[in-house]
Amino acid sequence: MVILREGICPGATAHLIQALKEQNVKTVVNLVTADIEDLAQKCSISYKTLMAVRRVLLAQYSPFPSNGVDLYEELLGSTAILSTGNPSLDKLLDSGLYTGELTEFVGGPGSGKTQVCLSLAVSIACQLKQKVLYVDSTGGLSSRRLLQLIQSQVDRMEEQSEALQRIEVIRVFEVHCLLDVLQELRAGSTRQVTGAHGSLKAIVVDSITAVLSPILGGHQLEGMALMMQLARELKTLARELAIAVIVTNYVVRDAGGGVKPALGCSWSYVPNVRILLRRGSDSAGPAERSATILKSSRQPTRVSVEFDITSLGTLGSRAEPPQPSTGDLDDT
Repeated sequence: MVILREGICPGATAHLIQALKEQNVKTVVNLVTADIEDLAQKCSISYKTLMAVRRVLLAQYSPFPSNGVDLYEELLGSTAILSTGNPSLDKLLDSGLYTGELTEFVGGPGSGKTQVCLSLAVSIACQLKQKVLYVDSTGGLSSRRLLQLIQSQVDRMEEQSEALQRIEVIRVFEVHCLLDVLQELRAGSTRQVTGAHGSLKAIVVDSITAVLSPILGGHQLEGMALMMQLARELKTLARELAIAVIVTNYVVRDAGGGVKPALGCSWSYVPNVRILLRRGSDSAGPAERSATILKSSRQPTRVSVEFDITSLGTLGSRAEPPQPSTGDLDDT
C-alpha cells in the first residue's frame, strides 16, 4: 500500500497532502477511489488540481490490463524448445525441453541420467551455440566423456574448443553452496547470462538428490524449508531468465515393491515434466535404456520410448514408436 507524501508526483505539495490527510485520505488507493468533486469541496482544493494528481498516480501505480491473448503471445515469445540430442527423447518430450520449465530425469544407478544430461548440454553448446551451466554435485562428470560427445558432433578443433567454453561446470556438494550459486546467477544475470560465447539457455543440476538427501528425514524441518527454497530458486530462474532447468533425481522402493522418485510428495509438485529412466538387459552392443513420462502438461503419462547409450556415450534411437508403460513405477 503506497502512502501519500509530499513530492510523490508533480502537484503533490505539502499543503495538498495535509489537506487530504485531514479528510482521512492517506494512501493512493484512498485518493483514486474517492469522489474527487466532493473531496475538492471538503479540502478547498481545485477540482482540476486533484484530477491531475489522480491521473498521474493512476499512471504510476496501476497495473496495465492484459488479456489471455497478450499473455499467450508473451509466452510464445519467451519460450524456446531445446533438443536433448536424441530424436526419441525429443518426441517423448513434445519436441524437446521447454525454456521456463523445470524438467526432472529420475532413475536408479546406471539408468543413464548423467549421460542424458551430458548429451543435452553438448547439443545446446554445439547445435544451438548457447551456454549451459552444469552443476555437478556427485563428482560423476567426466571431462573425457564430455569431449568425446563434442567430437562426435563437430570436427574442427576450434569449434570443439568453443563448444567446451559454452559449458560451464561447477562442482557443488552442499545445498547452501548451490543456493549461493543460483542466487548469484540471478543477481548478476545481465553480466553472466550474455557473453562472447552465447546466451545461457539451460541449467543442469546432476543430481538434486545428492545435495538434499543429507538434510532431509526425521524431524528436520529446516531441511524441508531449504528444499522448497531451492525449488523456488530453480523455478524463478527458469521463468525470469527464460531458460530450461534440468535436474536428476534418484528412485526409492515403495511399499508395494515398485519404484518411485525420491524426495517425497512435496518435491513431486516442483517439476513441470518428470521422466523415469531405466536400464534394459545387458548386451554386447549398446546399452539399452527406456524413458517413461511420469508427469507432463503436454503429453500423456505412462508412455515410453527406448534408446541406446553407445560405448562413446552418445544416445542412439530405436525404431519402435512410443508405447504405454506397464512397469512397476509410481510417481508419488
